[in-house]
Order: sequence, then C-alpha cells, then structure tokens
Amino acid sequence: MKKQYIILALLLVSFQFVNAQFTLDGEFRPRTEYRNGFGSLISDAADAGFGISTRARLNAGFKTDAYNVFISLQDVMVWGENRQILPYDANNSFAVFQAWASLKLGENTTTKIGRQVLSYDDQRILGGLDWAQQGRNHDAALIKYKKDKFMLDFAFAFNQDYSNPTGFISSGTAYNTTGFFSYKTMQMLYMKQSWTKFTGSLLLLNNGFQEFDAASAADGVSNLQTIGTHLNYKSGSFGLAANAFLQTGKRQGALDVKGAYLFSLDASLKASDKVTLGAGFESISGNDGAAGETGAFFPLYGTNHKFNGFMDYFYVGNHANSIGLVDFHVSANFNLGKGSSLLVKALNFSGEQALASGEKSLGTELDIVYKKKFKGYALVAGYSQMFASDGMYELKGITEATAAGTQNWAWVMLVIKPKFLGK
Repeated sequence: MKKQYIILALLLVSFQFVNAQFTLDGEFRPRTEYRNGFGSLISDAADAGFGISTRARLNAGFKTDAYNVFISLQDVMVWGENRQILPYDANNSFAVFQAWASLKLGENTTTKIGRQVLSYDDQRILGGLDWAQQGRNHDAALIKYKKDKFMLDFAFAFNQDYSNPTGFISSGTAYNTTGFFSYKTMQMLYMKQSWTKFTGSLLLLNNGFQEFDAASAADGVSNLQTIGTHLNYKSGSFGLAANAFLQTGKRQGALDVKGAYLFSLDASLKASDKVTLGAGFESISGNDGAAGETGAFFPLYGTNHKFNGFMDYFYVGNHANSIGLVDFHVSANFNLGKGSSLLVKALNFSGEQALASGEKSLGTELDIVYKKKFKGYALVAGYSQMFASDGMYELKGITEATAAGTQNWAWVMLVIKPKFLGK
C-alpha cells in the first residue's frame, strides 16, 4: 500500500508539472567596499571604512494559465556581524523581498497582489533599487492592462504596522512607521504608449503620510502628488530621453509643497560598435526658504543610486528639502570585447538654490565602472572620486581644512545567479 501511495503522489506531482511551470533560481552577490567619502565628505581625522556584504536570494515561481505566484526570500549579511555560535541573526536582515500572486482577469487584464517591485521607465520615481543589497519593494495591489503597444497600470496600497493581528480593530489605523517617505496610503496610475521610434508615458502618483497632530492635518494624512512624463526617442545610433515631473500637496509634517519640479534631458550616440557616448543634464528644484512651505522636489521611490553620481551625495536617504541640484554630465561606454565593458562618467554639480553664503557650485565627480561576464557569473568593479567645491563643504557641514584631501570610493562585486529548476 505504501508503494501505491508513493506512485500516486508522483503521478500527481507529474500532472502538476505538465499543467504548470515551476521555476527555482537564486542569487549570490558579495560586494567589497572601501569608503573614504561615500555618501558625504569624510574628515581627515576619520578612518576610511572597509567591509564586505553579501546578498543571498532564493526565488520560486509557479505559473499556470490562470495565475502566477512568486516568492523571493533574501538575507543581507555583513561579514562578521554575528559572533561565533550566535543562535540568531544579529541584524535581523532575513526578509521576504517579494511575495505576490498574479491573476488573469481577461485577455488583456491581470492583477498582481502582494509584496512586489514597482519599476517603470528609467526608474527615476519608481524603481527596484537593485544596487542596494536590500532592494526596494511595495505592499500593494496592481491592476494591469496591456494591448498591442499600450499599457495601463493602476496600483493602490493601505499600509499598517500593528503587531497584534487583530489589534487594528480597536486601536484604529494609525501608521507609526516613518522615515524615507514611508507612506500610509498610495494610489498610482501609469500609462505608456509605444510607437516605432518613440515611447511616452504618464505617471500620476499620490502618497498619503500619517500625521499625528490634528491641528496640522485635520484628516490625519498629508497627501503628496507627483505628476509627470518620461519620453524616449531612438533612431539608429542616436537616442534622446527626457523626464518632466511636478510635485504638489503636502509632505510629511504637513509641509506645503509648491512649484517643486524635476526636469532632465539625456542624449546618447553609438559612435561605433565599441564606443557609446552620452551627455545630459538634470535640474531638481530646491527649498526656496518660504515659511511653512517648500519648493523642493524629491524623487521618492526611484533607483536614486543610478542618478547624480554613484557616490550617493544626493537623494539617497539625504538632501531632502535642501537646495536642489543641477547636474551636468558626460559619459563614454567602451565595449572591450569578450563580455567586458568600461564606463567612464563625469558629473558637475551645483545647487538649484544658493546656500546661505550665496555659493552654488558643489563640485565634480568622476565614476568608473568595469564589467566582465564569465560563464555563469559576472564581476563588476568601480572607482569614484569627488572633487568638492566650496559649496559642498558648506552643504555637508565640514570645513575644507578638516576634510580629507581625497574623497573616494572603490568596490568590487561578484554576481552569480544559478537556475536550479525551470528555464
């Protein structure tokens, strides 16, 4: 009888695999970093940082004609953070990075419910932030419509942080999680149309932030609206991309946002099979200093490490409600053959608003990234250096005399993505 049960179980499993597709893959990504001015100017008296972190992910997907289910588990480990034979993870970094189900509602319509990555266009406002070992996700419900070259996504979320599964019944819906623009409510509408050489998209995003002072926000929520477009033109070896976004409403703390904007324009030219050139600029509005309001734009939930220099001096957990930014940049990407490439990029920064001293110039950053693909894995390494101007010292609150003479950052990363089951 036991053999019969085993055979029956095997037949049922085989039947499931015939009618569904199961995939199991992972990622192992250790990264070594030397930080001597990463994120902000470092003083001459401080020692440079050096360490190794690893991201490990296990992804499982199950697909049928009616639905898809995807679960991604991850842990971010800093080498040495746990003492020997510690029975638990010291920094509690193990997490469910994604857990969602997608249901087919019709020929062109699906819904995606659960913890997921929201990533659109060049990831300026919404992105997966894959550079960060922890990544970025959202707990949301998404309705997706796609037909031919048109797509429309509508997402909404209502976030809570109660620890008792039934506690919300008697304790209301106050959302106590703060920082990094953590929102209580979110509604998003995204539309995109593609043509032969041109694509255009429209994003409408509303974020509601919990307010605990009834005098500052009668309904207990401050709502911030972000509205804009991403345009992309490609013809042969020439490409042109633009972003234009506005923000209005209220930020956290019931601070009125008026006239906040982001505008960028980037051109690319494939000069040859070996060289691709790029040039562009971005202007992000800053705080105009008016009492009770701000004109500062913040790119919210984008992959901000991708923009304004890889050393993360701006809009990566910093520079909110500050003097804004004007970023002019040029780049060259060299195809070195045999799966290797070299990116060289120079960026010049200045404030969109002047500092208290009247200074606007912030400095120049040089970024270099080398990539090499091997059979089954890749190696990526980078070096960046900041050449600070007087305004940068003032902005970061350190004098030139006390700052280190060299502000730089170097890193190397190994990326392995094994596929255990499925295609």
